[in-house]
Amino acid sequence: MDPLWLLIALLFGLAARQVYLPPLVGFLLAGFVLHALGVQGGEVLQEAANIGVLLLLFTIGLKLRLRSLLVPEIWGSTCIHMLLTVLFIGGFLMLAGAVGLAWFGHLEWRSAALVAFALSFSSTVFAVKILEERGEMKTRHGQVSIGILVIQDIVAVAFLALATGKMPGVWAFGLLLLPLLRPLLNKIMERSGHGELLVLFGLVMAVGGGELFSLTGMKDGLGALVFGALLGGLPKSNELARSLLRFKDLFLLGFFLQIGIATLPEFSDVMVAVLLAILILPLKSLLWFLTMTRFRLRARTSFLSTMELSSYSEFGLIVAAMAVTAGWLGQQWLVVIALSLTFSFVIAAIANAHVHELYARLEPWLYRFQSKTRLPVDIHPDLGGAEILVAGMGRVGTGAYETMREVFGDKVIGIDANQNAILWHQEKGHNAILGDAEDLDFWQDVDTKNLRLVMLAMPTLKDMHQTVMLLKHVGYEGLIAAVTRYEDDRLALEKAGVDATFNIYKEAGAGFAEHVRQQLTQSGRCLVDLEVSAEGK
Repeated sequence: MDPLWLLIALLFGLAARQVYLPPLVGFLLAGFVLHALGVQGGEVLQEAANIGVLLLLFTIGLKLRLRSLLVPEIWGSTCIHMLLTVLFIGGFLMLAGAVGLAWFGHLEWRSAALVAFALSFSSTVFAVKILEERGEMKTRHGQVSIGILVIQDIVAVAFLALATGKMPGVWAFGLLLLPLLRPLLNKIMERSGHGELLVLFGLVMAVGGGELFSLTGMKDGLGALVFGALLGGLPKSNELARSLLRFKDLFLLGFFLQIGIATLPEFSDVMVAVLLAILILPLKSLLWFLTMTRFRLRARTSFLSTMELSSYSEFGLIVAAMAVTAGWLGQQWLVVIALSLTFSFVIAAIANAHVHELYARLEPWLYRFQSKTRLPVDIHPDLGGAEILVAGMGRVGTGAYETMREVFGDKVIGIDANQNAILWHQEKGHNAILGDAEDLDFWQDVDTKNLRLVMLAMPTLKDMHQTVMLLKHVGYEGLIAAVTRYEDDRLALEKAGVDATFNIYKEAGAGFAEHVRQQLTQSGRCLVDLEVSAEGK
């Protein structure tokens, strides 16, 4: 890439961040500016964009549990929503042409259905970025959203195969033997260490897996996803995902720049895109919420997943480009869909920046749509009379839980929104249950009367601040403690009502020193003499 491209992307990304939008919105706008300056994307940008998408799908696969796709609330809600969206959006486009809007006057019903189909997909790139930034990839609503996006990717592969007449070759049946490679791939990953070899291994698996599927007539993105799923659940899967994180973000920069560079909108194109973003996107979101709640997903899960899926998809551009090449659509629809995608990112980014606060305000109204019967996975268990609760059972939370457990025994309980993490803790004999501390329904369903202390060890300040507000809302009167990383975080939490904070950066060294001192003292080593010598000085 030209250094000027990177500079413009940086400036626009910083500008987007200042108004609380994801940097990807700034990257899209940077692409439009580069196009206006006469910049052409070229093969380098195309390759960077392609690698970014492959790495994104590969890391999704690393965290994917295939069993989660087989439940009706995932595949059923996806198929029904796509069908309804095509009918409603296609009908709107035909109606707009019938009433005399010039922009839609030459759109036949087949073309209208194709545009509607392209707009029925939600952006995998946007949804995953939002979930990663909020640290909610493994929550209930995060897993629902990821499952739906995977089903959409499968539909996309089928559509492209049928529309282009390019069916998988006979060698595609050999891909069914890939699970047999899992033990070998695990050994290679284990021997890759923790540095650059592990990163290179991930790149080879993502890009190589995509290329393998392409050679058999399948979509390369599906190949990256499948290879990620093959490695998912292994001991080093999480470490591999973390190692690839920055590389994925860097290559995705090329993806967003490419969208903007590829189009030059006219005034009429902008007006149509605005219309699709302002009128059709809310309808699409409403259909998501209603469909999910009909499948007995809770109102909160349905609402948060809806917000994560409330965007148009980069796949719409692929559909439009294919349709333009085949002569099914005019060239201007490629521009319109690209603009609609950009506007949807801006709208969805603003909504998702305040999604938890928004749900708290709308909760009484949204709750009316919730089914009276819960899915088994959504039934909250009893706290069992626990007096100390640790929210967030990651490394810090687990350490806090084990330390408190040594003193208070079974009176300590841990909760986490990651079902796999909870299963691991339960196998270790820990008193841990599935629960999302940011979920108002959770705190309303469990009995908090016996709780004397809630310890917050959650990934972000916003998560903990939201939890404090919910605890106050349900009338919790006990103590609240929280971990922090920065001084301004500590002040914000104490202002919100947290009684005690622990700066894991500042105080980790002090805790380490105290722990070592106690161990050496108990072992009878010479540290006591060293202390006496120091006091003498």
